[in-house]
Amino acid sequence: MEGVFGDDWVHFFGELLDRGSAPETDLIWRLLDVEPGMEVLDLGCGYGRIANHLAGRGCRVTGLDVVPALLDRARRDAREQGLDVTYVEGDMRDLEWTGRFDRVVCWFTTFGYFDDEGNRRVLREVARALRPGGRLLLETMNRDWLLGRFQHASVVERDGDRIVDRHRWEPLTGRLVTERTLIRDGRMKELEYFLRLFPFTELRDWLLEAGFTAVDGLDEGGDPLTLESSRMIVVATR
Repeated sequence: MEGVFGDDWVHFFGELLDRGSAPETDLIWRLLDVEPGMEVLDLGCGYGRIANHLAGRGCRVTGLDVVPALLDRARRDAREQGLDVTYVEGDMRDLEWTGRFDRVVCWFTTFGYFDDEGNRRVLREVARALRPGGRLLLETMNRDWLLGRFQHASVVERDGDRIVDRHRWEPLTGRLVTERTLIRDGRMKELEYFLRLFPFTELRDWLLEAGFTAVDGLDEGGDPLTLESSRMIVVATR
C-alpha cells in the first residue's frame, strides 16, 4: 500500500486532512467515550494526525502502519509537539498484542484493502487486541450512498500536479477498483488498487463473527446511519 498511501498521498491530500484532524478527534472521543489514560491503538495511523491528537488529550497511544515514510513523519511530529506516542511498523492482519487496548480507532477508510479472508482476519486480530468491554471505531465510505452517486472518474490537482482516477465497481466481489495516473514534478506513475466496501449489515455480521458483542452503525456526524449518509462509522464492543 506504500504506492497508494506514501508521500504522494500526503502531498495531494495532507493539507485537507489536517484541517479536519481536530474535529474528527472530537467525534472519535465522543463516540468511543474515550478518557485520558486509556490505551488506544490507531490502526493504519498514517502520519499520525489522529494518534497525535489523542495523545495530546492524555491517552497512551500506539499507532500502527505499514508505510515507513508515514511513520517517520508521525514520530517527527510527535517529537516536535512533545508527545509520547509509540509508532510501530506492522501488518494489521497480524497484531502483536492480546488484551492490551481499551479502544481501537480505524479511521478514514483504512479498512478493506485485503481479500475477504484478510479483512476478516483484521477484525479477529482487533478483537484479540482489545480488553473485554473495549471498543472499536471503524470509519469508511457508506457503500449504499456511494453507489447511488457513482462517478467513473475523478481528478485532484495541487500546485500543478494531478491525480486522475478511473473507478469501476465489481458487484461480484464488492470491490471498488481504481486505476490511478499520478503526475507530480513532471513524472508520471500508474497503479491500480481496490477497496472492499460493505453495507452496514454485512460488516456488522463480520464483526459479530469476529468476537464483538454489539455493533452500531452511525453517519459522519455520529447520528444513526441512513441512505443519505456519505460516510459510515461503525462502533463495535468487545
